[in-house]
Amino acid sequence: MLYLFLKAALSGVIVAAVSEVARRNAGLGGLIASLPLISVLGMIWLWRDTGQAERLAAHSEATFWYVLPSLPMFLLIPALLRRGTPFWAALAAGCVLTMVLYALMTWLGPKAGLKL
Repeated sequence: MLYLFLKAALSGVIVAAVSEVARRNAGLGGLIASLPLISVLGMIWLWRDTGQAERLAAHSEATFWYVLPSLPMFLLIPALLRRGTPFWAALAAGCVLTMVLYALMTWLGPKAGLKL
């Protein structure tokens, strides 16, 4: 139980740090947010929990393919905000776009030979 709490607390600290840094410097906050810190921590915890190289390799590869459909959200949200769209509407549109693209990746990926 302590291990689970530690994992959750460390992940939360990273999210809080990103928001605090971004408040002061948007570019630096974006840089930190773009670092695969949570993915790396997840890989460390998965390795610690299982020690299975194949499982970790499959996880890492699937993470790569699932990052791709999330990227357009980071272009849509600023475009909408700059056109005057309210924040919550822009965020919702970005999330909907990402969900649609995730669904497409989940459907098309295996057809293209990807193991997701």
